[in-house]
Amino acid sequence: MKTLKPTMMDVAAKAEVSQATVSLILNGSPGAKFSEATRTRVFDAANELGYRLVQRGSWQGTPSTNLIAFATDELVSDPWMALAFEGARQRALEKGVSIMLSVSSAGFLEDDDLRQKYEGMNVIGYICGTILTREITLSPLLLKSPAVLVNCYDNKRRLPSVLPGDVEGGRRGTQCLIDAGRKRIAFINGQDGIDASSDRFRGYRQALASNDLTFDPDLVYSGNWEPQSGYDGAKAFLALDTPPDSIFCANDMMAVGCYEFLKEAGLRIPEDVAVVGFDNREIAQFMRPPLTTLVLPHYDMGAAAVDQVLDLAAGLTPRHNQLKVECELIERGSV
Repeated sequence: MKTLKPTMMDVAAKAEVSQATVSLILNGSPGAKFSEATRTRVFDAANELGYRLVQRGSWQGTPSTNLIAFATDELVSDPWMALAFEGARQRALEKGVSIMLSVSSAGFLEDDDLRQKYEGMNVIGYICGTILTREITLSPLLLKSPAVLVNCYDNKRRLPSVLPGDVEGGRRGTQCLIDAGRKRIAFINGQDGIDASSDRFRGYRQALASNDLTFDPDLVYSGNWEPQSGYDGAKAFLALDTPPDSIFCANDMMAVGCYEFLKEAGLRIPEDVAVVGFDNREIAQFMRPPLTTLVLPHYDMGAAAVDQVLDLAAGLTPRHNQLKVECELIERGSV
């Protein structure tokens, strides 16, 4: 009986990470932000399974087809798509491929905007990203071309997509607090109806359930991603008969507001109330104490998208059409 060779998915399962994480680590992508523990798990799993990475090498297309088109619906209000583009740019540079950025209207995937922007250019393929993780409607052009979605998805999964592992991130952030001995963990969520809000909340619920901690709806506050809602959420929690001993904020900006109220109330972080954020914005490391948070991995998502576009252009069919990239936990002084 023929022995099957181990696959990247086998390595991912053994290391308990996503396939995208394995690809980025084994390919040595510069700028990919993973802890040494995660890197060690991936390399150890690959060695134990006898997995050998198939190197793609440089793109072998003609000079006239040496361009990837990267289109996003927004670039300046938050850093996420800029990070995704930088990850894609660095990866394309490694492969000897050019990449062009365009910022379009919110409906850029539903109209002919892409065709108009890249008319006359012989592109290898398209990467399309959205500032908010969301379902999108695909234009006919994308369905006829090698195309990958970043931070968005087609519900029918006709195109591959690369998404942040928000559910696992929510679980990991909550588990961090549980491992620190916290029992009454509150959650300040983002805006209702947003994928990131629902997914991070699911992860929070999963961690509570797997540790036999009872879910208490009084410990959940619906915010709007802004510091004021973090302040208001913390204030509401501290007014409870039994206040929480820790607060998980679904983004760092709400954690800023949460910190402010806790300090006004005379409470110490983390001695009285531990706090965890999400996104790893630059401000997190300068908060006092520095904020424990999770990385929103858009840089790595952009790099993974380039690999997928080149695979599609070479006629390869992706084994899995939705990659979830790990949101690494950055432990600092707030837990």
